[in-house]
Amino acid sequence: MGRWSRFNVASIAIGFAFLYLPIVLLVVYSFNESRLVTVWTGFSTKWYGTLLTNQALLDAAWVTLRVGVLSASAATVLGTLAALSLSRYSEFRGRTLFSGMIYAPLVMPEVITGLSMLLLFVAVGLDRGFWTVTLAHTTFTMCFVAVVVQSRLQSFDRSIEEAAMDLGATPVATFFQVTLPVILPAVLSGWVLAFTLSLDDLVIASFASGPGATTLPMRIYSQVRLGVTPEINAICTILIGIVACGVLIAALVTRRRELQRQRDERAAFAEGMSRAINPPPAAAGG
Repeated sequence: MGRWSRFNVASIAIGFAFLYLPIVLLVVYSFNESRLVTVWTGFSTKWYGTLLTNQALLDAAWVTLRVGVLSASAATVLGTLAALSLSRYSEFRGRTLFSGMIYAPLVMPEVITGLSMLLLFVAVGLDRGFWTVTLAHTTFTMCFVAVVVQSRLQSFDRSIEEAAMDLGATPVATFFQVTLPVILPAVLSGWVLAFTLSLDDLVIASFASGPGATTLPMRIYSQVRLGVTPEINAICTILIGIVACGVLIAALVTRRRELQRQRDERAAFAEGMSRAINPPPAAAGG
């Protein structure tokens, strides 16, 4: 097997089993006919039907989806602007402080982030609820978007932007017509990452939420403390499916745009070579 020894294969297999076997078991037992989640008695989809009558879980899922979409969208806009600032302007007053504030949530424990957001909302007199959770998730996920987009901007060919502006395009038009289409896969990946983090968050939402703003992870955690039910397995399976579909779509879009970019580059190169070999005839003099 070359460099792949039995020990390496066994280590990888054990690692993947440790990561994904619990998820597989959760999905399998969501189709269990028995109400006992650890005893398999037969295949059934009745718990998915029962889930549709659990209004508490449905309300929490609706709140989670709305918070995820709004916070991911806001975090994508702010994170993209932050990444542009850090990559385009290497020297400006306060850059180190600005960069540190952007990346601080990456290394900050979620308990500290959630507590600081709670103290902020209390200090400004903002009632905790749906919008405070959205603001907290936007603040928490923005740094992840900034990292993803900035990594793409580091390898961006700025001569394309310069050529567009030489042809008369304004900086705003250059960004929307040249820069954004090139970095769009990274922007979409950042949105998916921010949405997934918001969907999964429990700690920060517990500090920032209020009456009527219970997210799905909070609802699941409160019910799991009293015992795991088949409805929880079913809703978790649906969440896994949503996240997996989102990641798959983002990967397909990224792959498609990368192939399109390569085709455009080859076509432009071929056209340039053709013009170099067969230059157009010079205009006749008057």
